[in-house]
Amino acid sequence: MDKEFLTIALPKGKLLIDSIQLLSRVGIECSHVNEDSRKLFYDLPNSKVKIIICRPTDIPTYVEYGAADLGFVGKDTLLEENKDVAELLDLKFGYCRFVVAMLEASVPPKLPSGEYDLSGLNHQRVATKFPRVTETYFSGIGMQVTPIKLHGNMELAPCVDLAEMIVDIVSTGKTLKENHLVEVAPILEATTRLIANRVAYRMKYERIRDLVECLRKDLLTYGG
Repeated sequence: MDKEFLTIALPKGKLLIDSIQLLSRVGIECSHVNEDSRKLFYDLPNSKVKIIICRPTDIPTYVEYGAADLGFVGKDTLLEENKDVAELLDLKFGYCRFVVAMLEASVPPKLPSGEYDLSGLNHQRVATKFPRVTETYFSGIGMQVTPIKLHGNMELAPCVDLAEMIVDIVSTGKTLKENHLVEVAPILEATTRLIANRVAYRMKYERIRDLVECLRKDLLTYGG
């Protein structure tokens, strides 16, 4: 194993541009990496780095099994996939929130604290891309629900009586409003994280440590 060479998995989609910009600022010049080329593997010998482009939900798997030493992945994906990887650094970009939302006409009453009273929703159905996160949240507040796994357009589910609630990630909340949904409970906030394969972290510790420190300094400089 070449302890100086790192394979880094980057996510397709909206996180890729920020990932490339961050790596380029810390000396890993990869501005030519882009999703439009359909090329999924880039060799950067000058930086002693290989970059692979993956679906965001697959990155924890690539890292866990050692196909990549490091990965950039949203905390939402990290929590849902629950892979055995080391989380090294909050990269601060790609901010979103997990929320519970319902149709305006169905929202429960509020408690004196101002929070919505979810107790009447016990044993109800929840449409979500994130069944593990959903079950963890509701069990944490003493409730049982039935997650219904969907891959997109969560907002449709309450409109057609597929589910009473949704759990989804939002950034501005605009899509919820456009579909007459109301956020009734926040779950957690999520940003992009740097993760590592546990074996690679031991075998390539100095190289990974140096990269982490460069990233940390960059985040302080640019206020990430």
